Formats: sequence, structure tokens, C-alpha cells
Amino acid sequence: MTQTRQRRCYEAGHRPKLLVIVDGTAECRRALYFAARRAKRNGARVTMLGISEPSEFANWFNVGNVMREEAEDQIHALLTEAAGPVRDITDSEPEQIVRTGSAAEEIRALVDTDEDIALLVLAAGAGGEGPGPLISAFVGRQSASFPVPLMVVPGHLTDEEIDALA
Repeated sequence: MTQTRQRRCYEAGHRPKLLVIVDGTAECRRALYFAARRAKRNGARVTMLGISEPSEFANWFNVGNVMREEAEDQIHALLTEAAGPVRDITDSEPEQIVRTGSAAEEIRALVDTDEDIALLVLAAGAGGEGPGPLISAFVGRQSASFPVPLMVVPGHLTDEEIDALA
């Protein structure tokens, strides 16, 4: 495990970042909207993380390389699409990061190394399928040792309800 860095997000020369995982789901859009509204209100920055899970074909000659490139292209497209609404709300460019690996491990690695990340924003599923895999991973296994607060946005909230909260 990487050594967690001390948070410096409110020191001179730093700016707090609200981290959102971008995966194209409805829950992701709720988390992004909340983070953007909160960032605008608090003078923070939105950091969007797109994660490409490694392919089971990664070691099959050129197939793994092609699949990895296609997955990264999809992640970049998702980040580009997600950046527009965030930019419109915050009047600033969101930070876009792409990582390859296990989602929980890549999120933890980024938070451990970026001392300006002040909050991880996730949204719960609006249906009856449960809170979602990321929330389950962080609330279940990592919450006791996670270095920043975790904000869980209810997935059923409307823009107007989020506006009232953020």
C-alpha cells in the first residue's frame, strides 16, 4: 500500500479537489452534478477519474494492446463528454485522469498521491439493485482507512434537490 500523503488542499498555493469516478452511468452523472455544484460554491476543482479495467486477453499478442487502446479511447470519450456540464457549472476546466487497473486500487492510489483531493463523491444506485460496486467496496472494506471523506449522493435526487444541498 502506498503511503498516504498529508492533505494540503487548503494551504496556500493549493486548491481542494472533489474526485468523481466517471463511468457513464446515471449514478455517475448525479455524482458529477453534485461535485460540480459543490465545487462552484466552495471554490474547489472537480477531478474526474476514468478507469479502464485490464482485459483478460492482455497477454495475447496484439489483441491485448488493441483492446487496451479501445478501452482508453472509450474512457477519454466519457471524460470529454462529462467535462462539458462540469465546465458549464463551475466555469473552469475539470481535471481528467485515466488509469488502468482495479477501480478500488486505482482510486486509492490516486487519493494517496494527490494531497489536494479533499473528498471522494460517489452516487448510490436509484433502483433496488443496491448501492453500487464502488460504494460497496469503499464502505465495506476501505472506509476505516480511507484518507478522505466519502460523500454518497442518493441516486434519485433531481438537479433541483441537489442544487438545494450543494
